[in-house]
Amino acid sequence: MNLVFFDLESQNLFEDVGGRDNIAQLKVACGVTWSTQKNDFSVYWEKDVPALLEQLKSANRVIGFNLRGFDYLVLQPYAPDLRFASIPTLDLYLDLQKILGFSIGLDSIASASLGAAKTADGVKSVEWFRAGELDKVAEYCKADVDITRRVYEFGRDNGFIYYRSKLGSKLKVAVKWK
Repeated sequence: MNLVFFDLESQNLFEDVGGRDNIAQLKVACGVTWSTQKNDFSVYWEKDVPALLEQLKSANRVIGFNLRGFDYLVLQPYAPDLRFASIPTLDLYLDLQKILGFSIGLDSIASASLGAAKTADGVKSVEWFRAGELDKVAEYCKADVDITRRVYEFGRDNGFIYYRSKLGSKLKVAVKWK
C-alpha cells in the first residue's frame, strides 16, 4: 500500500489572477510528496509536473489538505485530460468539513492535535518564489506535507483529532482514517 501525502505551492496569489474563480491560472511553483513506499519526500518544480502526476496516479491513495479545492485545480491545466476525481484521494479538509459542518484550517488541527504549527503561509511562499528563494519554498511545502502526514497518522491511530475553536477551546472530533 503506497500512501502519497501531497501539497502544492503556487507561483501566484488569487489577487494576481482575478480571484478564487481562476485557481487554474495560479501555476505550480512547487509540489512535494511523501510516499510510504519510499519513506521520503520528493520535490517537484513546474518543469517536473509530469513526474508528479505519475506519482499521484500510481498511489494507492493520495492524502492532503484541500486537494480537491486547490491543489488539483492548480494542476488541471498541466493535464487537461486527467480526471483528478479518478485518483483515490483522502482530502482531510473536505472530510472534516463534512463531519463538522464548517471549514477548519490545518494550523488549527496541527496545533491542537500535535502541538505543532505551520511554518509560514502561501503568501510568504509566493514571495519566496518570486525572490528566487526556492529552497525556502520547498522547505515550507515539505513542512506542510509532514504536518498533514502527522495529523493523518494521529487521526488514524486514535480515531479522533483535536482542533481549536474560533475562541481557542480545544475540541475533539471522531475521524475514520483507516
